[in-house]
Amino acid sequence: MKKFIQVLLAMSVILITAACAGNASGNDGYPNKNIEMVAPASPGGGWDLTARSLEKVLSEQDLVDKNINVVNKPGGGGEVGWKYLKSKDSHSLAVNSSLVLTNNLLEQSELSYEEFTPIATLATEWQALAVPADSPYQTASEFLEATKEDPSAVKIGVGPGLGNDDHLSLVQAASEFGINPVDLNFLVYEGGGDVVTALLGGHVDAVTTSLSEVKDQHLAGKLKILAVSSEEPVEDLEDVPTWQDEGVDMVFPHWRGLMGPPDMTEDEIAYWDKKLEKMVETDQWQEVLENNDWEDFYKNSEETKAFLQEQHDLYQRLVNDSGLLDN
Repeated sequence: MKKFIQVLLAMSVILITAACAGNASGNDGYPNKNIEMVAPASPGGGWDLTARSLEKVLSEQDLVDKNINVVNKPGGGGEVGWKYLKSKDSHSLAVNSSLVLTNNLLEQSELSYEEFTPIATLATEWQALAVPADSPYQTASEFLEATKEDPSAVKIGVGPGLGNDDHLSLVQAASEFGINPVDLNFLVYEGGGDVVTALLGGHVDAVTTSLSEVKDQHLAGKLKILAVSSEEPVEDLEDVPTWQDEGVDMVFPHWRGLMGPPDMTEDEIAYWDKKLEKMVETDQWQEVLENNDWEDFYKNSEETKAFLQEQHDLYQRLVNDSGLLDN
């Protein structure tokens, strides 16, 4: 009996030591079931592509040893997916973007970014201002000068609605240039493809849209990109100036990131910091960025928390400047 008790005591010491080691390593047994990657939209499009790219790279690089399942929860500009996330535990994460901020600021959603756990900022596209190839505006500053002189005379295409990044990026450029954004003459189309079609058809004088929507047309000489919202010239488009080159003090990322449900533990957050930091350094993830005309924009959980606060303050100002809440 004495020997049996000694064996039990020895086993207890081993188990306690192992548990302490697990806690010290920041793992604590997490994750202990499959991971759910929520794309708050239908298959196709940026959110879905981001979620599926994460699943593919994390799995194929053996960074996460649990199965990762992409779940589509479309509706409400992300609202349905993010409400779903809020009810889940730490084994569910969701892709996000600036809409998690603007939906609330535009009073279209009661959800606040502060209700979720920031995990990472992953990648960005940039915004572009484009005009027809034969446009009288040869530079972004010429375009803004003409708009400042007579805002109603310059028709600007945007989609799929006011209050998104495409719209608010030009709101910021106009505001920085001394134009009242409320006076801008926006024509709203259903999406980026429709916006570009309207430009090529001569229905609008300019468009503000994601760079990927107009890059190929610019390279083919069918339209002209006057400015991009990046800090540095974009690869393959070195001839296109940034807004800063045009004397407009702004950098405007069209970012996508990852967030978790409320109240994730420090160990759980640290787990994703470690895994995603490794993921963004892999050749496979770099190929994802290149193939989709995205740029690396990785920020860990702590950096993302600060970034979201900074972006919230910016978007709050832009929404107010836009006059959308006065309508």
